Amino acid sequence: MDELQRQKTKGRGAISNATARYERETRVLTDDGWGENEALTDRVTTRVAPASARTIISRNQSPDVPFDQSINPYQGCEHACIYCFARPTHAYLGLSPGLDFETRLFAKRNAADLLAAELRAKSYVCQPLALGANTDPYQPIERTERITRRILEVCRDFRQPVSLITKSALVVRDLDILGPMAEDGLASVGMSVTTLDPALARIMEPRASSPPRRIAAIRALSDAGVPVAVLASPMIPTLNDHELEAILTAAREAGAGAANYILLRLPLEIKDLFEEWLRAHVPNRADRVMALVRDTRAGALYQAEFGTRMKGSGVYADLLRNRFLLARKKLGLEARHFRLDCTQFKPPPAPGDQLSLL
Repeated sequence: MDELQRQKTKGRGAISNATARYERETRVLTDDGWGENEALTDRVTTRVAPASARTIISRNQSPDVPFDQSINPYQGCEHACIYCFARPTHAYLGLSPGLDFETRLFAKRNAADLLAAELRAKSYVCQPLALGANTDPYQPIERTERITRRILEVCRDFRQPVSLITKSALVVRDLDILGPMAEDGLASVGMSVTTLDPALARIMEPRASSPPRRIAAIRALSDAGVPVAVLASPMIPTLNDHELEAILTAAREAGAGAANYILLRLPLEIKDLFEEWLRAHVPNRADRVMALVRDTRAGALYQAEFGTRMKGSGVYADLLRNRFLLARKKLGLEARHFRLDCTQFKPPPAPGDQLSLL
């Protein structure tokens, strides 16, 4: 396929759609001359199918993240962020972590009912829920699917503490739920801000909210009393790393009260997708970026070990870490996340339950 043609997929992050790693056959895009191949046009339609979820709460055992259980309302993400660490999960569905991940989406439409059932289980022990730890709970299809909102309604009714992770200004739609929950110590939001440069954001995370809208969302959440953390992630050597202090400052001025960062991660198929994207959009910096990524990963493109996979190692990684710690202290953003109150958890009466006499 002609190299220029591969770069014409407007509004998408990935340039190619390589076959998933578990498939027996390899698919290659090619132009048959008729000009009717959707994958070769400048627009690719998003398709949404129901996901056949049987459980909804996922348990986490990684010491690198501050939560033990999470919910992901969607598989795949239309935000199309080229660096997204969730891309390889689409291979388990027999789909490509490339364009398929951004255009072949699955919605867990029974998520709220499953959550209510799991929260009522006698074995359930209340812990904060992280909503959107894998794919964004407020990606564009949430406007019509409203799965995240229904999950929040269940959390509100059960007094279940919840933290949201997003890069979408759509989160402010649910302030009527999040505000009162936050007042009782039951809700917080982590807003991912990768760059303050709209031009870079447009090609790197094409369907996510623009940087100014994310900062405005932080302000709206903070004004409504919702604790907000800014997540400066991922930091990409020579591409957006120079913005670290500016991102933290803008978020602090908008009302953020905590901060964290993550160094670029390139597991499995992401390394090839990301390098392909680099050479298409910023070819003059591609070699330098990839060289510095290797410097932060002991000569490889990724380290999966706990403790290093989020922050990397080596001189560059240490410099980035020190810059972050200094800026965080200067701005008063030293908390990584917010503590939520689990003592208020109380399932509401289910239909048909006998009412208490007291």
